[in-house]
Amino acid sequence: MTDAVTRAAELLKEHRESIDRLDAILVYTLGERFKHTQAVGQLKAEHDLPPSDPAREEMQIARLEDLANRAHLDPDFAKAFLNFIIQEVIRHHKKHQE
Repeated sequence: MTDAVTRAAELLKEHRESIDRLDAILVYTLGERFKHTQAVGQLKAEHDLPPSDPAREEMQIARLEDLANRAHLDPDFAKAFLNFIIQEVIRHHKKHQE
């Protein structure tokens, strides 16, 4: 019994270490993404372009849904996550235009 518990504890530790690494990757990836969206927002402000692009947003959501399906990730979760990011980007773009 103790061997099974010890093995389970080892597996749990390995999973948690992987989760921690993936969390770091997500945070740095989002940081990089926002660096680019900030540059887009600045460009849009300089050229008096609208802060949002509904056609692109639709394409991105469809693309993300497809990626989510291929990655075996709940597409509704992926859409909600992307919508959250898009709203944050639009908020930043509007700030640039103020």
